[in-house]
Amino acid sequence: MAASSKFVGAASALAISAALVSSGAIVTTVAGVTAAQAATVSRIEVRGNTRVDSQTVRDNLGITPGKPFSNADIDAATKRLFNTGLFGDVRISQSGGTLIVQVSEHQVVNQVIFQGNKKIKDPALQNAVQLKPRAAFDQTTLESDTEAVRAAYRNIGRSDATVSSRIMDLGEGRVNVVFEINEGDRTKISNINFVGNQAFGDRRLKDVISTKRSNPLSWLTRNDVYSEDRLRADEETLRRFYYNRGYADFRVISSTADLDESTNEYTITITVEEGEKYKFGGVQIESSVEGVDTSQLNGLVETREGDTYSAKEVEDSIIKVSEKVAGQGYAFAKVEPRGDRNFENHTISVVYAIDQGPRAYVERIEIRGNEKTRDFVIRREFDVSEGDAFNQVLIQRAKRRLERLDFFQTVNISTAPGSQPDQVVLVVDVIEKSTGEFSIGGGYTTGGESPGPTVEGSITERNFLGRGQYVRIAAGGGLDNNRSYSLSFTEPYFLGQRISAGFDIFKRQSGVSDKYETDLVGGTIRFGLPITEALTAGVAYNLTQEEYEIDDEALNPDGSVNLDEISQAFADAAEESPWIKSSVSWSLTYNTIDDPKNPRDGLYGKFYQEYAGLGGDANFLKTTFKGSYYKTLSEEMDIVGLVGVGAGYIKGFGDEDLRVFDLFKNNQDMIRGFKYAGIGPRDTTVESSKGSFLGGTTYFNATAEAQFPMPVIPESIGIRGAFFADAATLYGNDLPQATGSTGSEWRASVGASIMWASPFGPLRFDYAVPVKKVEGDQVQNFNFGMSSKF
Repeated sequence: MAASSKFVGAASALAISAALVSSGAIVTTVAGVTAAQAATVSRIEVRGNTRVDSQTVRDNLGITPGKPFSNADIDAATKRLFNTGLFGDVRISQSGGTLIVQVSEHQVVNQVIFQGNKKIKDPALQNAVQLKPRAAFDQTTLESDTEAVRAAYRNIGRSDATVSSRIMDLGEGRVNVVFEINEGDRTKISNINFVGNQAFGDRRLKDVISTKRSNPLSWLTRNDVYSEDRLRADEETLRRFYYNRGYADFRVISSTADLDESTNEYTITITVEEGEKYKFGGVQIESSVEGVDTSQLNGLVETREGDTYSAKEVEDSIIKVSEKVAGQGYAFAKVEPRGDRNFENHTISVVYAIDQGPRAYVERIEIRGNEKTRDFVIRREFDVSEGDAFNQVLIQRAKRRLERLDFFQTVNISTAPGSQPDQVVLVVDVIEKSTGEFSIGGGYTTGGESPGPTVEGSITERNFLGRGQYVRIAAGGGLDNNRSYSLSFTEPYFLGQRISAGFDIFKRQSGVSDKYETDLVGGTIRFGLPITEALTAGVAYNLTQEEYEIDDEALNPDGSVNLDEISQAFADAAEESPWIKSSVSWSLTYNTIDDPKNPRDGLYGKFYQEYAGLGGDANFLKTTFKGSYYKTLSEEMDIVGLVGVGAGYIKGFGDEDLRVFDLFKNNQDMIRGFKYAGIGPRDTTVESSKGSFLGGTTYFNATAEAQFPMPVIPESIGIRGAFFADAATLYGNDLPQATGSTGSEWRASVGASIMWASPFGPLRFDYAVPVKKVEGDQVQNFNFGMSSKF
């Protein structure tokens, strides 16, 4: 018992001692922590820095000798030093009265070197990577840049390109960054398949999306490059296509791209569900905002009962109603459509509900991603600014305007909370794309003032110096001393207003019909004012010096004019040249065409007048009109109908008669199947028909055309066919030489065309047969040349 008691007593004593020691240790630790949380030091020592000044490190600490600091202050100091981007490692410790800051500096990039690249030049790759000369080297950034180089090659269709990176240590903290590139072969798109489509054929849907099958000219257009972002954009394009044609339930089930590594070609498959086709049911406007008279808004709604449902028409109606209501002083009113589907009769009734929205204001507009484009170029597309009431409709309109600029690959506008509950921040994220272009192109035309082969080189910049300005310099030439030089400049926002201003300077030399040559030098100062989204007004001042010279083939051996070859009217005009034409012109243009490059629906009309007589030698008033209406006749077969009309009239003033060069002459835009200047009033005393047609003071013309896809030919090549019928009349001439002037007899022709949206511009091949003509008219069945839509 005694022994046991002694053992227990010893154990108890040992336990008590251990407890006392442990308690002392705990007290000591806590005291140490407490001391660290309220420490002071007398000096700060920086170690490990070779390039960064020690005082720079101390300035970023936020800890001052002699003042207490805590562990939180040390954590904050460490983060601040890391955030400078100068250091790869930072450690802060205390030794007595000294705070020791141990840093490890990042290495500095001396050069960024690309090896093995031919398809993408160094400057383009340098823009893609973040590491730059004289910047701090970071391994994470290097890995990100390696992937960015791979992405650059994927964007040009080289998905199998391999990119590796390494660094070359140059000593003294400097490194070269080297990207080693194996560009591989260019990937192509062998086929694009659609699954689930019934209303529209594959060919029509392939024409809608931007991704195209590879063809022999894809190396120029680059539209056969597979990109996941492009495929997502194509999905959205398909949705809008279907939504605007009545298929409100349409959805894309999936879109996949399968790469056949043996051929290096993608097969893209897009699976869709079209749903039923809807028409508009009842359409009405309701308002819960006191004071808003809905009866005044009905005329702004573009949706009509019984029409095919169109999401675009709904959006346009919302914009018009929102602008009208906001203009009446209801800044926070919002317009939201409520659709009611009737699944039995396939209609959608729409109610435009006007309600009082939340009172929110735009605190600021934050723009990101614009390395070239100036902020003000983006801001001016917004109808709202800092401090204005937030309006989602106007924000979406600004987004569409920015997309139409064609300066950016993508535009995304989002909102973020502001500093106050009623404040929002607009965040505009853009990804820029190339806006400059250098091109050399050639062509051949069989009609007009300058027939034969031509070549032109041009430099175009659509976003000059990032200011949104347009600049183009061009020079061209052809046979028979044909030469052309031009310089154009356009400022789209003159004096900060939505008014375009610009000028054109040109010099053109051409030989016409082997009988006379023209030399025109002049310029134009012009202004454009958008009245509505579709209607634009323009005004311009034009000054031109016109010089004409009779060609040697139309001269006699003694140098006099051979009147058997060319009319006296041309001889007189050439003898009295050079002429000065000083004129002012104005125009009204209405344009609702859906796609300028490949129109299928919409109306285009332009009314133009030019008054010459502000000094100079010409005195006349010239009036012209041109209108075109496109309508898709069959969505399933992709047949597009076109009806066009035109007219012109010129009247002289003063004592001088109209000059022969002021009169209208027929061309392929007026009527096909006849030579340039091959119909209308003429001088019958001239044996050569080339020099006998004098032109007229009045013309009318009309055309009807049906355009369709060419069978067998892949849609990616961009070739379509057409059948057409033209009619025109050209008359009126008071020149004494117009001995064979006819009245207003109509000419007519029918024919077929092949249209090619080529990489060199729109080309057109026409074959026309006159079915009604007047004796003496000059026929030209075949015509080939550049085609201008409007």
